[in-house]
Amino acid sequence: MLGPDGGVLSVAEAGRTVGRVEWFAGTWGRPATSTCWSLAIGLFRAAQGRGIGTRAQRLLAEYLFDHTRAERLQAWTDHANLAEQRALEKAGFTREGVLRSAQWRGGQWHDQVIFSMLRAERPGREPRR
Repeated sequence: MLGPDGGVLSVAEAGRTVGRVEWFAGTWGRPATSTCWSLAIGLFRAAQGRGIGTRAQRLLAEYLFDHTRAERLQAWTDHANLAEQRALEKAGFTREGVLRSAQWRGGQWHDQVIFSMLRAERPGREPRR
């Protein structure tokens, strides 16, 4: 489930699938020069709150920086999803701000909080000079 436009991987714990991570291309300008990867995660409720999502997102970020030309990775979550916001920060992402009324869900618009990680900021790596 890997392709040039993104992919999906299972998140496993002790040999059992407990969720998935995925990534897809997003742009902040012309696609040829401004493409980045947007990350998403979904975990079964029983797998939440134990650091599994943090580790999965960190590993996916490492994979994408190691195997693509990505300079920027980004993820967003509902403004009320404080657990995912903490998980993204623990995985090494930086909170950038709020996207107002960015997602239609459940019959209403929801604000989203956007996070990013730049290649030079990836955890465990020395920043470029």
